[in-house]
Amino acid sequence: MKKALIIIALILGIVVAGVWYVINDAGGIIKTQIEQQGSNYLETKVSVFNVELALGEGRLTISDLDVENPDGFSDEDAFSIDNITLDLGSITSEPYTVQNVSINAPEMLYELDASGQGNLIVLKDNIQKNLPTSTSEPSTTSDTPSPLVIVENVTVSDLKLKLDFENVDLGDLNPEQKTYEITLPTFNAGSIGKPNGIPADQVGLAIADAMLDNVITEAKKEAKDKLKDQAKEKLLEKASDKLKGLFN
Repeated sequence: MKKALIIIALILGIVVAGVWYVINDAGGIIKTQIEQQGSNYLETKVSVFNVELALGEGRLTISDLDVENPDGFSDEDAFSIDNITLDLGSITSEPYTVQNVSINAPEMLYELDASGQGNLIVLKDNIQKNLPTSTSEPSTTSDTPSPLVIVENVTVSDLKLKLDFENVDLGDLNPEQKTYEITLPTFNAGSIGKPNGIPADQVGLAIADAMLDNVITEAKKEAKDKLKDQAKEKLLEKASDKLKGLFN
């Protein structure tokens, strides 16, 4: 009997140690998932420096997230984010709730290749192509159903946007400057997954998709305004036609 109790105690000790290891290494597990899922869905390399989960404070912090440009564009990162904070809400039952996602000081590059194709549009197309069409479909990397999550709000602040048209032939427009840097005002990218939630392994991509929507729209508007400002008066009509072809 005594030997049996010792064996049971050893098994329980191993189980408890395993759970403790998972809790302590939750940041590492989440980091790996972000990199793997992000790279699969975006079809370019995604890297994260660190993920910290503070269950007592109900907070998850992702530090230094970088997304490389897709094939056919420059060696610069398409975007990088210093800090992403998730304020966790209800985690007692599905769908689990994230009250707010704060994306702080991201840097994004909107670059056109020689054909006028935008790097951010390629990334957005990749997301749309690879995301399952329904929440019942498994992710591309797992056959196990992922828990459902709702994000109440996504806030993006101090986004620095670089516009680069160096590779595009603008013909008679011939602007003196083909690169611009602007800082966008804080904007709200809305909620994610309402009303029933979406699989947890798709939340990050859904947030990226919503953010890209806002940034691409703003980038196109800024690009038209900047290039039109540089066009000579007699070329304004031609400029409008050229820009319409590039940015619609």
